[in-house]
Amino acid sequence: MSLRGGDPEEIGGYPLEARLGSGGMGTVFLGRSASGRPVAIKLIHQQFADDDEFRIRFRQEVAAARRVSGAFTAAVIDADPEAQHPWMATTFIEGPTLAQRITEQGPFGGAELRRLAIGLTEALRDIHRAGVVHRDLKPSNVVLSPEGPRVIDFGISRAADQQTLTMTGRVIGTPPFMSPEQLQTPRGVGPRSDVFSLATLLVYAATGQGPFDADSPYMTAYQVVHEPPSLGEVPGALRAVVEPCLAKDPDDRPSADELLVRLRDLPSDLGGAAGAVIAGPRCTRETDTQHHLPADDATPAPTAPAPVAPAPTAVPDAAETGTPAPLGRRLRRRWRPALAAALAVAAIGGGVAVLRAGDSDGPGGGTGDQGQDIAAAGARLPGGFEPWRKTVPGGRADIPDELRCEARGDALFCGGGGVVATRIRLSDGSRVWTEKSPGVPMQGMHMVGVTDDTVLGFRLAAQDDPANPATEVVAIDADKGRELWSVQSGAQSTAVTNRTQDAVVVGTTVVTVDAANSRFEARRAHSGKVTWKQPFPAGRQCAPVTAGTRLYAMCAPRAELAATDVRHPDLRAVDLTSGSLGEPVAVRGPAVPVGTSGDSLVLLHERHEGPAMVGYDGVTRVDRDTDEATYTRLPKTYDGTPGMADGTVFVTGRTGLVTALDPATGRKKWSRQTGVEGLSGPVSGDGDGLLYFSSASGRVAALTSRKGEQRWSTNPRADGLAGEVGASARVSVEGSVVVVAAAKNTVFAFDATKPPKSG
Repeated sequence: MSLRGGDPEEIGGYPLEARLGSGGMGTVFLGRSASGRPVAIKLIHQQFADDDEFRIRFRQEVAAARRVSGAFTAAVIDADPEAQHPWMATTFIEGPTLAQRITEQGPFGGAELRRLAIGLTEALRDIHRAGVVHRDLKPSNVVLSPEGPRVIDFGISRAADQQTLTMTGRVIGTPPFMSPEQLQTPRGVGPRSDVFSLATLLVYAATGQGPFDADSPYMTAYQVVHEPPSLGEVPGALRAVVEPCLAKDPDDRPSADELLVRLRDLPSDLGGAAGAVIAGPRCTRETDTQHHLPADDATPAPTAPAPVAPAPTAVPDAAETGTPAPLGRRLRRRWRPALAAALAVAAIGGGVAVLRAGDSDGPGGGTGDQGQDIAAAGARLPGGFEPWRKTVPGGRADIPDELRCEARGDALFCGGGGVVATRIRLSDGSRVWTEKSPGVPMQGMHMVGVTDDTVLGFRLAAQDDPANPATEVVAIDADKGRELWSVQSGAQSTAVTNRTQDAVVVGTTVVTVDAANSRFEARRAHSGKVTWKQPFPAGRQCAPVTAGTRLYAMCAPRAELAATDVRHPDLRAVDLTSGSLGEPVAVRGPAVPVGTSGDSLVLLHERHEGPAMVGYDGVTRVDRDTDEATYTRLPKTYDGTPGMADGTVFVTGRTGLVTALDPATGRKKWSRQTGVEGLSGPVSGDGDGLLYFSSASGRVAALTSRKGEQRWSTNPRADGLAGEVGASARVSVEGSVVVVAAAKNTVFAFDATKPPKSG
């Protein structure tokens, strides 16, 4: 919908491109951030700008939206509730509303209905865990994004620990989806009012009608308070779960957590509602005022699988279905700050939903990866192992940090930022020794590597000691924890490879970049003896890249580096004995190394629109034997954090969509919505057929390697943000022990065959 005469050209410094919708409280516009990222900007109607009650409501909306910003809602980017014309900018969510989807395609049924129910309930659970009561759940406040349902519009929400705003006697809400207490005693509304509203949404999704529909809003409100719900057309299995949620007394309703458990126990295919019809004109007008595409601009998006639903179906690409990409997808830009800000869920207890062995894509069970369950015989644990969770103190306790870990038997070595390295017993989490770093942790700079007897890490100089080098590579005796040697290191690899990796370990050799960023230097890991030095080619800056046991120099013209526009990098094989460089192999840039397929190095090509990196649109394989580079264009641009395991490339979106790609053909193998935000990874399990992904908050998702079927996912274990964009894998696996590094130097371990239970 284009802008109209009289619409502003910009709000709060954000240029406006289109009008998304208008409702009773305000108008929502599509805007653009300075980096090119599309944003939804809600502008309060002028007649309410001087209304103190509506200003209070808007402040509440901004505060509530900030409090719950995460994987299932629209994150707040900017706001000014005190402006003469108050406004709020949030992430733009593409996709139709639930109301639009029902109008255009009719009710949900079968597995699609089950996934919608679980996805909405998980969203409500996380909203409540953040201490917020939404109070206005309705079809127009649910957006069906390609990555799953999103709950929006916190205009009349409140924090659970605050008094409800008295609106001079006004009843605020949408009667067909309001709870009895909202209509009778709005000051006493709590989280179980949202459960009631969610149940009315699920009835509406299953039948096209609400359970209390009547000819007028007054009759609807009467039926909500006094009459039983109309559930005759709701599938029987779902009805048994939904009916208790519609109890008149809030104390008789389950909590969102309890409802989620009941929904997960439902069969994979709920069936359809016989004779279900689309409701006629609703008694309450639901005007589209939210941050998504209006119906005439949007292609209906498939409802993504719930984060912990058994064997969810794959998410198709537009290229595979023939469906044009929605306008929102075409407009999307990559937001790449140092940290992708997302509010962590308030409850930090560990939890997991473990799927039954017989679950499959359809009724009656199935085959596929089901036989490769993580409870396979022969899984190994250190003697006396019990799950543990520890915090490793760093050199700067006031600065959040993340470690990365590598296990060798019962010895777990971790390092990063404020910790050069630490040794932890895998069996019980006790620390053997720790070497701290006094400097400020740098994003993406973690442990260099481990050999049989040596741990290599980075040490950052304290800011108040400029005489010391900014960065050093430090070798530490693996057994005793004493420093063996150190050397000044350059810190320019990110500009060349888009990874912070200025030193690598290959076998028992450590290769670093010298402090002047002019050459490679190779040393024996334990003794520090220099074995060779190799200057960079004239006019080029290089960084070390490993592919299995092979070392490459990835180099770029210094002029392109100075312009921060690396278009013509090359790769040269490095002889580990002499340091001599092979012939250059041209690579289409900018590119980031992601791993190996067989013995071939694999890189992803970055797509840029202006200065913004919007995703990955191509893959390059460099053959080990011939040193020839083969470039393949991907079928679409994939936005997210790259990784590689089992010869497959993975890209994980910020809200948990995992896509598996064949590095040889560029073909998509599978796509899976996990619902775990900010994932990085993957890491292969030890013979269990699983891939492990993890977020900075410590949430872990386990997917099968072949099809991406989700086995389980855990709750947060650390109070952290979503983590850096492009983060390296946070999980390491030793036997059946899964070790996870999370925000603020939190490290925890559990047995993959017995993941943490819920609650």
